[in-house]
Amino acid sequence: MFKKSLSYIGVDIGTTGIKVVELQRVAGKPRLINYGYSEEINDFAGRKLQLDIPKAGFLVKKICEDSKISSKNAVAAMPSFAVFSSVINVSNVSEKDMDTSVMWEAKKVIPLDLDEMIIDWKIISKPKEKEKESSGDKSGEDEKEADKKNSVKVLLTGAPKILVNKYVEIFKAAQLNLLSLETEMFSLVRSLIGIDPSVIAIIDWGAINTDITIIENSLPMFSRSLDIGGIMVTKAIADSLQVDYKRAEQFKLDLNNASQSDKEELPKIIIDNISPIINEIKYSFTLFQQENNKKIEKVILSGGGANLVGLATYLSEFLNINVVLSDPWTKVEYPLDLKSVLEDIGPKMAIAVGLALREVS
Repeated sequence: MFKKSLSYIGVDIGTTGIKVVELQRVAGKPRLINYGYSEEINDFAGRKLQLDIPKAGFLVKKICEDSKISSKNAVAAMPSFAVFSSVINVSNVSEKDMDTSVMWEAKKVIPLDLDEMIIDWKIISKPKEKEKESSGDKSGEDEKEADKKNSVKVLLTGAPKILVNKYVEIFKAAQLNLLSLETEMFSLVRSLIGIDPSVIAIIDWGAINTDITIIENSLPMFSRSLDIGGIMVTKAIADSLQVDYKRAEQFKLDLNNASQSDKEELPKIIIDNISPIINEIKYSFTLFQQENNKKIEKVILSGGGANLVGLATYLSEFLNINVVLSDPWTKVEYPLDLKSVLEDIGPKMAIAVGLALREVS
């Protein structure tokens, strides 16, 4: 009757680091039990951790041991850049034929052999009854428009089997029970948005990649992964200032430790080197808003790069949209004396928190 509830860990294996969060459901609410992380940046050299089974397995195990994480039940996420995701339209199909039709459409949009993929799909919107009942003689253009209105919107995701198998092997090496795998975007939605009908963009600014996801009704409607992130920016700063990588990284850290009056604007050297990412973000937003005739109401910054002082303010002014730093701890109880520390690391822990919340929320 008084059996203690289990705790679960969310494990975010990034390209250059690993984040682990242990949560437990206590009195009906998720509670933080432990957390830990490891940064493995080595002057841009080395393989991505998701592809290095022995190293990733060792690091996950070591983080759990060093942080005194007791749970063996883990949930993990595959990186957005390695997982295909798209919203497709399926028209005039009965419920029993839906799976066949979705797989037929998947062949058109997934550039890999479906036999090499694990495919999942979910209906995210159905046509209204009035639209379904409308009929009559229509021109070719009218018929196309009618089909579009009467179609079922489906969220399609596909993950390479070889990548899934690598994750299974990593968790075997770490001696953990891998309960489930999902994509990073779903973890971020769970920790940062929850149930919210608004159109919200999440920018996950990682070390190697920057992922842009636009959410509506808590479902991803648009996603794009850019092959540039925090490390590339640091490298550009190192080249510009003619210093080594560690000095360039320290330059960014010094910005975070600057006085408040110095934090009002990003230095020109930072702006110049993040402009490719900023321009791609603006292009993605414009594309989504034109195609869907919907305005993005808020932007949430997550990932290790999100902590760059002044970035949220600069982005807000550049995009003319409210931009906020992610806080994945809002749904989690934790000791108040950890508040400042958790706020500082929150953006880079957002995926791990979302993964653990899958089992305890």
